[in-house]
Amino acid sequence: MGIVNVTPDSFSDGGRFLDPDAAVRHARALVAEGADLVDVGAESTRPGARPVSAAEEQDRLLPVLERLLADPPCPVSVDTAKPEVADAALALGAHMVNDVTGLAAGPALARVCARHGAALCLVHMQGTPATMQAAPHYEDLLGEIRGRLAEAVATAEAAGVAPDALCLDPGIGFGKTVAHNLTLLKRLDALAPIGKPVLVGPSRKSFLGALLEAPPDQRLEGTLAACVAAVWAGAHLLRVHDVAAVRRAVRVAEAIRDAPDGEGPP
Repeated sequence: MGIVNVTPDSFSDGGRFLDPDAAVRHARALVAEGADLVDVGAESTRPGARPVSAAEEQDRLLPVLERLLADPPCPVSVDTAKPEVADAALALGAHMVNDVTGLAAGPALARVCARHGAALCLVHMQGTPATMQAAPHYEDLLGEIRGRLAEAVATAEAAGVAPDALCLDPGIGFGKTVAHNLTLLKRLDALAPIGKPVLVGPSRKSFLGALLEAPPDQRLEGTLAACVAAVWAGAHLLRVHDVAAVRRAVRVAEAIRDAPDGEGPP
């Protein structure tokens, strides 16, 4: 999943793709690099970000979608938690909603997805973007995240979203310390009992900056390591900025993981 941010304040590429034509060019470039789908977001969810109105989010998002979906190069996801924004995007032909709140506000967004027959990604977040990194705390990290995502799945399915149209994201960086993020990447198998595909988005995030002492534009190696670890631990989808590099790294990791055991010819 390639990332297309049409925001002025996203942590890595804020402001670069505010122009709709630039955003569409970027989306198509990501597909050329090997993205299977693109995720377009018009409201920053970086730590400390303040919310924007539905009207402002749509003003940024819909011109991009109108151009991109006129001739979609791949399935298109929309990164939003607002039902009215999702409704407008899906009406234009978007295929999926990526909800970083995991239906924290209730089933309205899931009902919109169900009405349009769209897929829905449920992300775990502790708190809100404005507060989530203030003091993340868990008594049982894996159990609490698994439980909250299982509740979100039940809410979505009760609202009419098809069971095979759901995927889960443990929310790397969304209300987690460095240690929490590392544990989640190591123990993605903890989400397996829910029975849904797992999406992971470690790309250029601040836990990598803490480990590498590097700004966002110097975290490629860390992103590659995190993505390889995630695939090894069971991730099905990766949400990234650097599509081509991640695809190459993951291709090698999957070849090693799937290689036959023992001696003799393959």
